[in-house]
Amino acid sequence: MCLSAPVSFAASVFLVGGGTAISVVAWRRNKRYFPIALMPLFAGLQQFMEGSVWLGMTGDDPFTVLWGAMGFIFFTWFMWPVWIPFSVYALEPNYSPRKRMFLIMSLIGLGFGLLLYIPHGLNSSMVVVEINNQSLAYEKSMWLDFMMPRWLTNTIYVTLIILPPALSHYKHVRHFALTLIAVVVVDFAFLQFAYISFFCLLAGLATLHLVYIILTNKCARECPELFGRV
Repeated sequence: MCLSAPVSFAASVFLVGGGTAISVVAWRRNKRYFPIALMPLFAGLQQFMEGSVWLGMTGDDPFTVLWGAMGFIFFTWFMWPVWIPFSVYALEPNYSPRKRMFLIMSLIGLGFGLLLYIPHGLNSSMVVVEINNQSLAYEKSMWLDFMMPRWLTNTIYVTLIILPPALSHYKHVRHFALTLIAVVVVDFAFLQFAYISFFCLLAGLATLHLVYIILTNKCARECPELFGRV
C-alpha cells in the first residue's frame, strides 16, 4: 500500500488470506470462478512487493527497492491487463458472442503488458520510485512515453481492465466494472501525486466485490445451466 510498509504488509496478509480461501471455494463450486478468485490473492502479493519497496526506501537499500518495484509493476503493468480480460473470458458462457473478443483483449493485454514491463527488466535505470506526499510514486519513468503520450497509454490500460467486465454476460460482473470505474475516477481526481500506487491499492480492495460474487454464486441467476440454481 502507498502509506507505509506495515500497512502494505497488513493489506497483503488480508488479501492473500482472503484470496486463498475464496480460491478454494471457487475451485470446489465452479472452476469458471477460479481465475477471478485469484485476483484478491494477486493483489495481496502485489501489496507485499510494495511493502518491500518501502523497506528499501526507508532503509537506503537500492537492491530491495529494485526487486520490490519490479514485482509491484509486474502486476500493475503486465498482469492486470492480461488477467482481467482472461478472467472474464473464462467466466463467460460458450454461447456468448463476446467470449472470443475477451480472449483477443487478453492477448492484446499480453502484448501491451510486455511493452510496459520488459524494458524495465532490461534496463534497471528505468525503474524510478520516489516518495511523494508520503506515498510511493512510480510515474516518472515509462518506456511507452517514448512512443506515445502518457494519456494514451493510460487510456489503453483502463480500457483493457474495465471494458471486459463491463461487457460481461453477467450483471454482477458488470457491477464490478462500475466498481473499477469508481476507483479510476477517485484515483485520477484526487490522487494524481501517486496514482499508480493508489490505483493498485484501491483496485486490490475492489477485488472484494469478486469475493461477494463467488460466495453468493451470483452467476447462477443468469446461467443456471453452468453454475447451478440458487
